Amino acid sequence: MLIGYARTSTVEQVAGFDAQLEELKKVGCEKIFKEQVSSIGKRDQLDAAIEFAREGDIFIVTKLDRLARSVSHLCEIVDILDKQKTSLRILNINLDTDTPTGKLMLNLLVSVAQFERELMLERQKLGVQAAKAAGRYKGRAPTALAKKDDVLKLTRQGNTRQQVAEELDIGIASVYRILKSEKSLLNAKN
Repeated sequence: MLIGYARTSTVEQVAGFDAQLEELKKVGCEKIFKEQVSSIGKRDQLDAAIEFAREGDIFIVTKLDRLARSVSHLCEIVDILDKQKTSLRILNINLDTDTPTGKLMLNLLVSVAQFERELMLERQKLGVQAAKAAGRYKGRAPTALAKKDDVLKLTRQGNTRQQVAEELDIGIASVYRILKSEKSLLNAKN
């Protein structure tokens, strides 16, 4: 069975959404899952489409960016489809993982995307180092540390660390760090 998946980030992208649906119908998709949700949001229809796929099915998208939000997400999806013995077809780049060439192309695409990401992170790291050396980089403001007094107050009132974290909307690790630093300060004073 040919299973199609179409997605746009917003409901305003009507033309792009309609074009995807038309293209999926044109190639013969018998079942099309569609949603209009950001790539970082929960994509229930993508999950449903992957779950619906069975051995021998072909999962079709018009473009790679309609499917995966990152290299790791793409690898996760491909791995699930492989385990289900479902192939992936990406129309705009004529990629089909049912063929050896398609599998090679997908691996190359993933490798290039990973390489680009690592280069971007390296450039970012160099930029931060240069900004620090020039005295222009201050870093992210420590949001949890600003709530130190509230953490201590809530802890003294008998709240658990988890309750404190939830109440102040900070991570539980931050609560532990604040309490640990406060404990070491008290020990240093004695």
